[in-house]
Amino acid sequence: MKYKKEEQRALLKRSKELLEEPNATGNKAKDQIDDLIKTIVYHEWRYYVLNEPVVSDYEYDHLYKKLEALEQVNPLMLRPDSPTQRVSNDLTEDFPSVAHLIPMLSLDNSYNIEDLQDFDKRVKGLVDLPEDAEIEYCVEPKFDGGSIALVYENNALIRAATRGNGTMGEEMTNNARAMRSIPIQADFKKYGIQKVELRGEVIIRMDTFEKVNKKREAAGQSILANARNAATGAMRVKDPKEVERRGLEAFVYQLGFAIDDEGDDKLSDFKTHDEGIKMLGDLGFKIPKSGYERKVCKNIQEAHQFCVEWEARRDQYNYEIDGMVVKVNEVALQNKCGYTSHHPRWAIAYKFKAKQATTKLLNVEYQIGKIGSVTPVAKLEPVQLAGVTISSVSLHNEDFIKTKDIRLGDTVLVERSGDVIPYIVKTIDDIRDGSEKVIDFPKNCPSCSTQLVRTEGEAAWRCTNPTCEAQILQKMIFHVSKDAMDIDGFGKSYVERFYEMGWLKSIADIYRLDYDKIAQLEGFGTKSAANLKKAIEKAKQNPIRRLLHSLSIHHLGKKVSRLLAGEIKEVLDLTKWEEENFTNIKDVGPKVAENVMTFFREEQNVALIKELESLGVNVKQTKADEKEEVITDGVLSGKTILFTGSLQEVTRKEAQELAKKAGAKVASGVSSNLNILVVGEKAGSKLKKAQALGTVEIITEEAFLKIVS
Repeated sequence: MKYKKEEQRALLKRSKELLEEPNATGNKAKDQIDDLIKTIVYHEWRYYVLNEPVVSDYEYDHLYKKLEALEQVNPLMLRPDSPTQRVSNDLTEDFPSVAHLIPMLSLDNSYNIEDLQDFDKRVKGLVDLPEDAEIEYCVEPKFDGGSIALVYENNALIRAATRGNGTMGEEMTNNARAMRSIPIQADFKKYGIQKVELRGEVIIRMDTFEKVNKKREAAGQSILANARNAATGAMRVKDPKEVERRGLEAFVYQLGFAIDDEGDDKLSDFKTHDEGIKMLGDLGFKIPKSGYERKVCKNIQEAHQFCVEWEARRDQYNYEIDGMVVKVNEVALQNKCGYTSHHPRWAIAYKFKAKQATTKLLNVEYQIGKIGSVTPVAKLEPVQLAGVTISSVSLHNEDFIKTKDIRLGDTVLVERSGDVIPYIVKTIDDIRDGSEKVIDFPKNCPSCSTQLVRTEGEAAWRCTNPTCEAQILQKMIFHVSKDAMDIDGFGKSYVERFYEMGWLKSIADIYRLDYDKIAQLEGFGTKSAANLKKAIEKAKQNPIRRLLHSLSIHHLGKKVSRLLAGEIKEVLDLTKWEEENFTNIKDVGPKVAENVMTFFREEQNVALIKELESLGVNVKQTKADEKEEVITDGVLSGKTILFTGSLQEVTRKEAQELAKKAGAKVASGVSSNLNILVVGEKAGSKLKKAQALGTVEIITEEAFLKIVS
């Protein structure tokens, strides 16, 4: 199956139209059904064959539901080739096709509690239970990878296959054998099972995916777009070693078929779905962990609550999931519910808000940062992503635009990673119509027209004009921010407002504001003005490490600002420093030295420091700036430590001080550099991340106190 570019453009356009159109009636319904079938088949091809979707899962699901609804109202218009009459197809010609022992069906989808309640009512109707009865459900993650069917006979893995069209799949046994999470042998005979077919999902851990991409980048290979595509793509490679290199794993989540030596069904031996999964775990298969990833819920309300909890924690999980699967737990009730040609009636997927969507790039604007860096920002057709409307996305720098070949007018795939920062994954270049335009990066500053420069080894183009108004504004916004002088309540909007009114022209003006005038502004008043004054007066007493960081000196971050503050008596001591003074300090390099020396040899910068001092801003070393003593012979010297959860014997701050006195360095988060995690009560995501790394020593508060005593 192949589509020409113009066909693809037309089908994508028609898809968007169909999403907005009301369901047609009468003769027009047939045309709408035909269009829906064409567009859905196209999107299935993009998703399952190419692994390059051009619409979000949410949009696809709505097209599918629209088709289902139309066919239900117009049964005579039901076509045998409708996507609702078969399971989506991912067959290619690379591997031989094999028949599944029983069909691998899709899942019906839900998006809210109302959908789940409707599902619950349907199940009760199918099994003849009253509406007020409670049905037990087993809920587990809906892994976002590639489906796999595993066949074992006489305890040995004899075949693995992709889902394919649900009836036939692509045989990929050698690749499955390369996945260490899939046992080559499993003692099914212990349970009287001679032949069994299991269902699972092939995925890549997020940290493994990052390592794979780093290796590919170092080797000059193309970067993999996301973990799902990396997994499904590797399932079809002809070299099993590539499967091993990518670190593929398989979660097994269903017993699909099981018989004994006589050919009699063995699935009925398990009263519940949960029992069957526990059995697979006992045999060494990777399964969703009970109580964490998998939960047996007493009713649909509890099932929904578990789904909501997982949607909140999905970004702390080390695998890509796009929802949860809610299954009737009792096998006898599953059998009563039965199946449609598309999905089991006893299971439903609770889909999370989409993290990826396609939209159009309309324009590019350029923002000037506090050190003059010019950042291109894509302006998009607004699109819903993870519950938020996205209309702007950073394009980072010129190299990012060129590497991804992003053009004005392109259809782009946008991802909201971590439900925070939107990111352009790629362009859908095979549906370009020729109207797209190459993005010309500016040669001059969009604010002051100064010619931009690019330092060797850096990606950013930069405006070097110290009087550039855009830079001055950004410097002031950063100066008052939490990371810098931490002036409580003095946010970006206030800086911009006072700047537009002419009250702020430099950093020094922040400390000479007229609070009587501020009190008269709309939205302020006497109390707000007094609070702002109090916050600014408090900031004047900040340690000089904060002042140094707030000056927006290129490459001078919080850590080096603290190191420098520990070596000087007052800020202007740095006017006398040479490179050697800087580089004699551990972790301070020549690049930082050069930038700080350049800053403090500019007359206007020295004048600014003197002006700040005259306005009452502290420029002398405080106790908070003093150099920390490095303990090299402590019981924790050379170790990096982190605390999580509620400590009972000491406060978090006291524990950190004890750790420092024992020679440890206190970390701010879990990373590969962390050595010890001290766990208190109600430990959260940090504990899970540390457990996932497998290299962190995890100890209790009691054990920690014994060590440091």
